[in-house]
Amino acid sequence: MSNPAQVIRPPNTLRMKVGGSFGGIDAGAIAKAEQALQAMSSQFGQWLQDELEKLDGARAGIRDSGYNTATAEVLYFRAHDLKGLGSTYQYPLVTRLAGSLCKMMDDPAKRMAAPMVLIDAHIDAIKAVVRDEIKTDDHPTGKMLAETLEARVTEHLN
Repeated sequence: MSNPAQVIRPPNTLRMKVGGSFGGIDAGAIAKAEQALQAMSSQFGQWLQDELEKLDGARAGIRDSGYNTATAEVLYFRAHDLKGLGSTYQYPLVTRLAGSLCKMMDDPAKRMAAPMVLIDAHIDAIKAVVRDEIKTDDHPTGKMLAETLEARVTEHLN
């Protein structure tokens, strides 16, 4: 008993919506974006300081109101912002340190178990590397800070 199959190929309307082929990347657009980013780079230091103030403000909120789900979430999102912005602002070490803090707080169910001493250590490390202009983990102090904090987070989560 054979059951003949029929293959139906729907039209690729997505291709028409995005303008044809998917293969090409506009090198001119990338160059223009890089140029715009370079033009803004003089403001990165101030923008990074603004983000650090927000992170410190989230920590102050915890000190004022206690460590609860609302204050922990604010802190998590501030750390998450820094994780995304550190490398853009030419501080990949900030991205790594903020990423470690985020890893500890990623799961909302486990977020409340994060030890405040380890949260403080991450925030203080982030502020210190910016203050001392330690941008990468090629610097021995930066490497030691990142590795130590990551190890403590791993111990905490296991």
